[in-house]
Amino acid sequence: MARRISSLQAVLLSGLAMAPLVAMGPAQAEPRKGGDLIRLLEQGSCKNCKLQDSDLVHADLRDAELVSAQLQRSNLSRSLLDGADLRQANLSFASLLGASLRGADLRGANLEGADLREADLSGAKLDPNALASSHWKGATGVSAEASSYASMHNAGVEAAQQGRLVEAEDYFNRALLNNPDAAITWLARGITRSQQAKAEPAQQDITYAAALFEQQGDTATALQLREQLKQLEQKEKKESGNGYGSGLLRTAGGLFQQLAPLALKLFAPTPF
Repeated sequence: MARRISSLQAVLLSGLAMAPLVAMGPAQAEPRKGGDLIRLLEQGSCKNCKLQDSDLVHADLRDAELVSAQLQRSNLSRSLLDGADLRQANLSFASLLGASLRGADLRGANLEGADLREADLSGAKLDPNALASSHWKGATGVSAEASSYASMHNAGVEAAQQGRLVEAEDYFNRALLNNPDAAITWLARGITRSQQAKAEPAQQDITYAAALFEQQGDTATALQLREQLKQLEQKEKKESGNGYGSGLLRTAGGLFQQLAPLALKLFAPTPF
């Protein structure tokens, strides 16, 4: 599909492509890079392109064919890459801040260190754990399979600590899809739900967390959680209104603050 570029872009890119070589070594790659950039912008297809360190901010690359393209460290911020074929592309340490990648094919792509914050990955095809070493804070459409359990849990903890409770609960949901036996995540989700006054689901989560802690040999934590829930139930019988949610927050919140840092130390560092 042909691409329309401005006359100024054409002049600048042509000059880059035709610039004489004045030195050997890495400079030899510059004419090839300029030619690839022109081909990409004009034709929307450039397999195996050498485009590392390119400035493609706000570029319209929808449905572009970029199989095995070398795009490491390139600036693709706010670019349109919907439906683009980026299989096996090298996007390591590239900036894709706010980029639209809806339905893009990123299978086999190297996304190490890539900045995908605020990007739209809805419907994108990604390998399992493809985003484990990238930065995707605020991105939409991130599936549980595409990231690691630790990244999802850590993202939930950060969101909860900042008061973004609905977002935190969603992260914990996705973390549990990857690791359904993670007692700390059941506890974290229970506390997050309690802060949203979801009393019954919160109680169920914390009860299940206690059972998992016990199965995994941490009987002290299991007993502590059960004792707190028992005290809370007794308190609720004496009080009326919506005191359950706030009471659960007070009793479980302190324990969460103790356990969350410990859990985070055991997990992979957050990618944010």
